[in-house]
Amino acid sequence: MNKKFLGASALILSIAMAGGAQAADGDAAAESELEGIIVTGTRTTGLRAVDSPAPITVLDSTALSRVGQTDLIQAIAQNVPSFNAQAFGGDTANLTLSAKLRGLSPNHALVLINGKRRHGTANLAVLGGPFQGGASADLNFISLGAVSHIEVLQEGAAAQYGSDAIAGVINIILKDAPEGGGATASAGKYMSGGGETADLTLNVGFAPFENSYLNLSYQTRYHDYSFRGDVDPRVTNTPFNINSSSRLSRYPQLVNHPDFPYMNRIAGDAEYRLNIGSYNFGITFGEVEVYSFGTYGDKYASAFENYRVPNLIVGRDGSIPRPFGFSPREVIYETDYAATFGLKTKTEDGWNVDIATTYGKDNVSIYVKDSFNRSLYIDTSTPTTPGSSPTDFYAGAFIFSQWTSQIDVSKEYDVGMAAPLNVAFGGEYRREEYEIKPGDPASRYKEGSQSYPGFQFTDAGKHDRRSYAVYGNVALSPSEPLKLDLAARYEHFSDFGSTFIVKGTGRYDFNEMIAIRGTASTGFRAPTLAESYYSATNVSPTSAFVQLPPNSAAAALVGVNGLDAEKSRNFSVGFVAHPGFGITATLDVYQINIKDRIVGSGSLFGSGGDVNIPAVRAAIIANGNVLDPTVTQTGINIFTNGLNTRTRGAELVVTTSTDLADMGSIQWSLTGNFTDTKVTKIAKPPAQLTGASLFDLTSIGNLETTSPDYRFVLGALWTWDKLSVNLKETLYGPASRFDSRTGCSLATGATSPTCFKNKIDATFITDLEISYRILEPVKITIGANNLFNKYPDKLNPAYRNTFLTGNANGFVTQYPTFSSFGINGGYYYGKIAYTF
Repeated sequence: MNKKFLGASALILSIAMAGGAQAADGDAAAESELEGIIVTGTRTTGLRAVDSPAPITVLDSTALSRVGQTDLIQAIAQNVPSFNAQAFGGDTANLTLSAKLRGLSPNHALVLINGKRRHGTANLAVLGGPFQGGASADLNFISLGAVSHIEVLQEGAAAQYGSDAIAGVINIILKDAPEGGGATASAGKYMSGGGETADLTLNVGFAPFENSYLNLSYQTRYHDYSFRGDVDPRVTNTPFNINSSSRLSRYPQLVNHPDFPYMNRIAGDAEYRLNIGSYNFGITFGEVEVYSFGTYGDKYASAFENYRVPNLIVGRDGSIPRPFGFSPREVIYETDYAATFGLKTKTEDGWNVDIATTYGKDNVSIYVKDSFNRSLYIDTSTPTTPGSSPTDFYAGAFIFSQWTSQIDVSKEYDVGMAAPLNVAFGGEYRREEYEIKPGDPASRYKEGSQSYPGFQFTDAGKHDRRSYAVYGNVALSPSEPLKLDLAARYEHFSDFGSTFIVKGTGRYDFNEMIAIRGTASTGFRAPTLAESYYSATNVSPTSAFVQLPPNSAAAALVGVNGLDAEKSRNFSVGFVAHPGFGITATLDVYQINIKDRIVGSGSLFGSGGDVNIPAVRAAIIANGNVLDPTVTQTGINIFTNGLNTRTRGAELVVTTSTDLADMGSIQWSLTGNFTDTKVTKIAKPPAQLTGASLFDLTSIGNLETTSPDYRFVLGALWTWDKLSVNLKETLYGPASRFDSRTGCSLATGATSPTCFKNKIDATFITDLEISYRILEPVKITIGANNLFNKYPDKLNPAYRNTFLTGNANGFVTQYPTFSSFGINGGYYYGKIAYTF
């Protein structure tokens, strides 16, 4: 079947390219994306995307709107194969999903709004997985309706933009139209149930004053829970839990619960309500433009955690406060906002000057609902009276703020070359602050609230740092076919010192049909303040693991003494081809070496693991954590500069059009990405961890094998009069990871009888969208993402059996959470759009 599909795809593409001879102009949208002027990856003015020395993808608002889901992460992910969206997260990470570029960390892609740095989220992705450590900008706080287009620079650009731009840059350009607007309403749900979604997006532009514009957008979205889990063996009778206190025969009343036997609802989407607004304003006074733009959003999100059985909490009087057990929920109330104020001018001697300041803040308050504090209930009970415990807790808050001020200056000089010499330089000052607030007393009492203990006073704290940078950039064209772009940057951080990085980019056009391009650069990424200072206890019904802050005294007990900056070397080379017949093709291959990469450790056990480490138990005590006495496994996780990685890959884009005369035209595209990451060096474990390692096969797999080896998208957009049909066939390459209940040691490797390989085979996913303009301003749309409702391969049965025989809640999870196309199956939707 796959061979037949590939053969058909190749035939279709060849027919499309041949047909391009009849439509050399191509589709207007595709042409605008290629011919549009870009501002990312270059300080040169007037550069077209098609002429860029650097690989850059431009997504206009039309391309972004041809996606079923109405969030910006999915809109980019479904258009850029090297951009992989997170489908599921653990704990609060399920409430703030992220994405990554070129198979690296979410923190390796810098997000800009109108060319200005966007602040990151305060909600750090803590638990292990492919997106662990992610604290980048939350793209879902930017309304799709506010976006004019997005420029995705797919190469290292730290020398131009500073920390984080190792994988690339995502520059979101907001709409600035002084007139017109639109409204779009959409709704959808998963074919297999759950995930009901409703969205309303509004946009309007007007000119409040002469020579001005003000563009406003608002979006409100609701998304409901989904559930894709199996039964929890603790609420059934199995041959393996006969002697356990957690089985159905111990509490037969559970059969009357409406969710029985699917009591554990952790495997699925979170519920959320999101409201976001934005503005983009500018006014010109002669040669001076004063501008400002900003966003404001608030979000409520709720995710189910693991179910707790009835007899978990029994008072001294024998009382059971929850005879049906309980399913705690993690709930956040989040406020995110940012504003930029600046001015642009051109001096009398030709210098372009842009001065701006940006302040952004993300405030996440965390609550635990429908839960209990076990020890508090027991300690307040007596032999004759039941105890008491709140069911709702305030667990604390994360707050992150960033204030960035910058000046950018450029000028073109005519020095007799094929094009003017562009000289640019500038500076930046940035202040960042990260704070953890403690939870209420009940959430902190002893082991704390079930599923998510409140932050202790030893976890809480406020931390800040400052940095300043200067850069220089020269772009020149010594001859008509040759373009060169050179950049250098010096940056100093108050918490780890200074760095100097450089970048060189070049392109040579042999003729109008073929050009080559390449880049070499060094880069760096400063650790986020959250990676350095986050501290908490992560729990399940059977385990409790402390996330140690690397800068703490407790971390020193296991040989970790803070974090340093990552250092990178990027190389890429590729070609751009215009062979005629309306065809454009680009292919870029790249290599990214990262030294001292910041990653989360594997699970370091203090008890209940294959290897248990005394230093781990000492670190937990030193950090002041009190763990749930009912769990059978304890340990720590920690972020560390523990290894080096090498990422190699290739990115392909081919576009063309076919003119069908009276039947309209078809815009064809074939895009692809291949990525391979290898860990090239693992730091020797500290003396305190003798006999163990900071990493295991699971944590290494999160880096090397959980992203698809490749991803190809064949697209066809047919437009005919008022009708348009958009069809995409995506091939996701295989992905895998070794997992274990008790740890997959690097020493024993895959030969360990307790370590199992979970894999997802290569999978085709079909997306289809059909639109019809019933009136000139009104368009209706129906569509499906994952039309044929495909799911990833289920987890290894032998791995799941360890949870069944151990009577453990992990049996609930059926599908690998690292699946790039999710665990929910097909999503079906409808839209109606009105433009004016």
